[in-house]
Amino acid sequence: MSGRQPAGPRADLQERWHGKRVTVAGLGVSGIPAARALRDLGAVVTVVNDGDDERARAQAAELADAGVTVRLGDGATLPEGTELVVTTPGWQPDKPLFLAAAEAGVPIWGDVELAWQLRGPDAAPWLAVTGTNGKTTTVRMLAAILRAAGLRTEAVGNIGVSLLDAVLPHENGEEKYDVLAVELSSYQLHWAPSLRAHSAAVLNIAPDHLDWHGSMEAYTADKGRIYEGNTVACVYNVADKVTEDLVRQADVEEGCRAIGFTLGTPGPSQLGVVEGLLVDRAFVENRSAQAQELAEISDVDPPAPHNIANALAAAALARAYGVAPAAVRDGLRAFRPDPHRIEHIADIEGVSYVDDSKATNTHATEASLAAYDPIVWIAGGLAKGASFDELVERSAKRLRGVVLIGRDRALIAEALARHAPEVPVVDLEQTDTGAMSAAVRAAARLAETGDTVLLAPACASMDMFVNYNKRGEAFAESVRALAAEHA
Repeated sequence: MSGRQPAGPRADLQERWHGKRVTVAGLGVSGIPAARALRDLGAVVTVVNDGDDERARAQAAELADAGVTVRLGDGATLPEGTELVVTTPGWQPDKPLFLAAAEAGVPIWGDVELAWQLRGPDAAPWLAVTGTNGKTTTVRMLAAILRAAGLRTEAVGNIGVSLLDAVLPHENGEEKYDVLAVELSSYQLHWAPSLRAHSAAVLNIAPDHLDWHGSMEAYTADKGRIYEGNTVACVYNVADKVTEDLVRQADVEEGCRAIGFTLGTPGPSQLGVVEGLLVDRAFVENRSAQAQELAEISDVDPPAPHNIANALAAAALARAYGVAPAAVRDGLRAFRPDPHRIEHIADIEGVSYVDDSKATNTHATEASLAAYDPIVWIAGGLAKGASFDELVERSAKRLRGVVLIGRDRALIAEALARHAPEVPVVDLEQTDTGAMSAAVRAAARLAETGDTVLLAPACASMDMFVNYNKRGEAFAESVRALAAEHA
């Protein structure tokens, strides 16, 4: 800790922000904390929001009590005198509000940029993670490893814990954390021009959110922003050349290293797998000839290939920060995955039932399907413009059968007809609350001893469920009901 006078950083922030006219675009998980934090620092804050429903009105009333002006039903007009716009991640770059701000020369920050700007002089460094899939799991693994090393840390960012709460110092001026494990989405990175992480990882790149970014090139470029200005390590996926290309293109600090992770035997400056062990050939004295054991594959829960890759990425970031090998092992052993991420629900009559409702795109689903064989696959929902031909072609040999649900199930059925015509398919039109139970029972009829019934939809859930969590819960409840009948 430094010898700063108590409350010094807070006083400096208040001096900087007092009277500054800031417009916050959007209510919600990040907009409300941003508005409150800025108002507490003395800024004149106006929140604009497209919606004007009952929830928005309740949120507006709470903010009004805190001295924040809220304009509901008008997210297009830039309030007069605005000096800065702070946007929530979901607002697309072509919104009229942002076009007006750009025309007026008003800077636009995201919630991540705001948090970065509000950091104190002795702020905790950021170990940052992005990628199309695996971000949350990797960040939570990283936080578990850092805690096992005795460090004060938190998993923050797109994971649901407000970055603003994490970066603002205690009232006595002391920092709350030694280091932060930060999950960043492509949306957040788009609006974070000055972010400079200690070390960062891009786990993988696959088509997603193209409606927001406008093109695959723009989406990839926004992911690559996470490497800009890194000081110690840029961690990339050896199996995904695009991530390595992003490292090559990044403008980093002198001495920053490119560190790869691989499910194979690692080369120098890589982490990988050797005879059931996770090993490090990057942060060792003689990386050309030596490797440091970090953990066993059995220490990773679950030990599916893509989850091993997540663990290696987390380990690489932790090692870049100087964490000892034993802490990597202990942190991975302590980690438990969130629900609906390749979560084993039950074994019934020799068949395993696994919930990977979080697999909402083809890239995540391909990784999930690669972890099991043979499989009865439950899939379908909102396709979001996805094509399923490559997914089905690559996974066909693993499929015992397929049960299709949801609005866009025909797209998957057509891909199956082209690339796996011999695989039996049950097409369920049912969309009511009993649909998942019907899907589970249909899958059970297709399954044989030793098979895995896998919910990995490759689609979003909102055609039938509020979110992927509710979809996974419906699957788990249906499986448990089936298990009770066989008890």
